[in-house]
Order: sequence, then structure tokens, then C-alpha cells
Amino acid sequence: MRKRDAQERSKALDKARILTEAMPWIHRHNGQTIVVKYGGAAMEDPELMHQVVGDLELLKLMGMRVVLVHGGGKAINKLLDALQLPTKFKGGLRVTDDATMEAVQMVLVGKVNQQLVWALNEFGKNAVGISGADGKTFKCQPVDPELGRVGKIVEVNTGLIESILDDGYVPVIATVGSGPDGFYNVNADVAASQVAQALGADTLVYLTDVDGFYRDVNDEDSLIAGMTKAEAHELLFSGTLATGMIPKIRSIVEALDAGVKDVRILNGTFPHSLLLEIFTDAGIGTMFNQGDES
Repeated sequence: MRKRDAQERSKALDKARILTEAMPWIHRHNGQTIVVKYGGAAMEDPELMHQVVGDLELLKLMGMRVVLVHGGGKAINKLLDALQLPTKFKGGLRVTDDATMEAVQMVLVGKVNQQLVWALNEFGKNAVGISGADGKTFKCQPVDPELGRVGKIVEVNTGLIESILDDGYVPVIATVGSGPDGFYNVNADVAASQVAQALGADTLVYLTDVDGFYRDVNDEDSLIAGMTKAEAHELLFSGTLATGMIPKIRSIVEALDAGVKDVRILNGTFPHSLLLEIFTDAGIGTMFNQGDES
């Protein structure tokens, strides 16, 4: 005969209450497409990575169409250091000569992508890994000769992504694109935004290692919970953004302009931040939305 003490019964009741409270959000997001850009410290720590991919699997089980776009900047830096190749940035983008491009491919396609696919597939047959070069998913041209093989996406071919989603899998996309003369390194924030736009996604999430968007990075009290599209436009052209934030904020503005309903910046190192943001009213990061124009 099974017996439960009062503490066990209380824990079970708490779980039931949480599930009941989540029902409206589960209903709201069922069938929606969410694009998640994954990077930073949350991707470097195996325990954190396991937690994040578990949350992604839960979103999938709740009926969301999940697309994962990843970078791997810290891992690229480590390999470049080991190869004694310089690490340079201009305007928040990595300067990518031919040798650096090879390192980027090795890390993003050969290592990080496969790690994420493996982690997701530990929960079942859930993930298929591709790069932006597969199926010409990211067609690119050079951004700037001074940046080398940094690519600007001129077209996102969603055919392969849609096929993977329709077959019930999570597409895991490494941000390497292709052009007539070879491969290109694509900024992961920009790539995620472009994918969200091309898919007509409902939500775009940036999982980073900060709690959200700060007016002043040195002031913890300046974290902004929400911002409208109009306010994001004003911010982008204010001249106050740190250089490294410009590509991210620009990609957010472009996604909103293209009709993505909302964009979130979350701290992927905080336990279950993705679930807290999607399935609670208060959220946990910064949400950019359409505002009065929606």
C-alpha cells in the first residue's frame, strides 16, 4: 500500500497548482513558432546546457515549434588562442580571415552544433543539426572587406528548416552561411533575427549571460523589463549603445519591423529562465514588443 506524508502531499499539490496556472500560457503558445538564439556562458557549462535543452524540449512537448540558432564565440576564441591566431572585432563583429573562417567552421559546425544535437536527443529523437550552408539556408554576401569572411544574409531559404519542423524535430542551426566564393561567418544574433523573420515566428529569444537589457551596464538597477518597438528604434539611433550591443538591438528592431510579435533577452544561466519568461506574466528578462502598433 502506498503511503504519503503531509510534506509529500504538499509538494504534489504545489506541482498541480503550477501546472494549472500554466494552462493559459500553454494554450496561448500551442502551435506558435519560437526561435531561440543560444550563446554565452550558459552554453559553456554542461549542467546549464542540459537544463536549457530540457526547457526547449518541454516547449516542444507543449506544442511549440522550436528552432535553435547558436553561436559559439567563447569556444572560437579558445581555438584561435590554441592556434595562435589573433582575435579581432570591428563594430561588434569578428574580423574573419580565411584561417579564422576555418576555425569558425570547426567549432560551430563540427563541435558546438553536434554537442547541442546530442544533448537534445538525450531526451528522445528530437533534434537535427544543420548549418546555414546546408540547403543554402543562409545565402550571404560580404558585409565589409575589412571584416573578411563575415557574411550578410541576403536570403533565408526556410525549406530545410520547415521540413525538419514538419517532421517533428528541432532544427539546430550553426551560423555559417554560404556565398558564391565559399563560406561566411554570420553573427548569431543577426542570424536568429533573420530566421525568425523568414519563418514568421511569434517569438524570438536571445539567451545570453546577462539578465536582460540595461540602460547602464554598470548599474544593476537600470534593467528594463519591457520596451516597445518605437522605443527600441529610438534607442538604436540614440548613439548611447555600447558597440557590442548594436548588432543585437538592430536585429531586434528588424525582427519587430518584420512582424515578429515579441523579442526577449534572457539570462540563460538563471535556472529555467526560458520557462519563467514564456509562462509567467511578470517574466524574468527584457521583452521588446509591438506596443500600441500591434
